[in-house]
Amino acid sequence: MPVTVDHSPLLAEELGLRTVGQVLTHLKRENRLVVHVLIDGHEPDLGRMMDMRRSALKDHQVFIETADPHEMALDVLQQVESQLSEADRIKSEAAKLLQNNQNVRAMEKLSGCLTTWQHAQESLLGTARLLNIDLETIRVANRPLTELVLEFAEQLKQIKASLENRDFVTLGDLLIYETTQTSADWRAALCAMRKIIGDRAGVV
Repeated sequence: MPVTVDHSPLLAEELGLRTVGQVLTHLKRENRLVVHVLIDGHEPDLGRMMDMRRSALKDHQVFIETADPHEMALDVLQQVESQLSEADRIKSEAAKLLQNNQNVRAMEKLSGCLTTWQHAQESLLGTARLLNIDLETIRVANRPLTELVLEFAEQLKQIKASLENRDFVTLGDLLIYETTQTSADWRAALCAMRKIIGDRAGVV
């Protein structure tokens, strides 16, 4: 039965590919990231991946969509940078509200800010894993990114502790001084990672 990859037929038999797993391995070697699979018009059961991979191509109709992992990673990093800009804006508003003793409104804004910072970190780390980028090779202000990640985790703990203890003076200081540098460091890390990805993909 036919195998279609990105809306074009794949000559699986001529390539010596006999199973779905062999096709997926072939695409990985071609540096394509599989993002969607349909077998006989249905999405496979993720709990039975081994069975799916062993399935003989001749018994099924297979449709696969892929993406370039480098392009995908660059898109993710661009989104993260936009989210960081929004988080900075919200953080500044929260700091002003704290200075004006509007603590409840400040905490409401800060909740979204914390989520965005955590998502930025997860996206950065996930992108590094996807492309096998060693975080030790990404340096920000002469420090490896791994050190920045640990520092950021500690900062989040301090912010959460200040919120729980309703220590708004410390919280205000953290927002105005500490997180400002952290945001700048994250931007530098994003820039460094974009350069590594661009070099690998041959993007000018």
